[in-house]
Amino acid sequence: MVLNIYEEFHLQDCPFCGGAGLLEEENGWCWYVMCVDCGAQTAHFEYRTPEERRDAAQKASHLWNIGKVVRGDIGE
Repeated sequence: MVLNIYEEFHLQDCPFCGGAGLLEEENGWCWYVMCVDCGAQTAHFEYRTPEERRDAAQKASHLWNIGKVVRGDIGE
């Protein structure tokens, strides 16, 4: 059993720039993945219960790994 959710999911490199993806939790209500280099990110996946927390992190990680990310260009 993995105790640290950040170690549970492997993240591919950013589909835009090849940078590292970082799984982020936003103030205890959602998860998303963001590129540390260019800022590309997945959608935010909300959770309300501890049981939903892991599922939300898994969904964000999965979207990142299949390349379903968005990136705002300079000036947007």
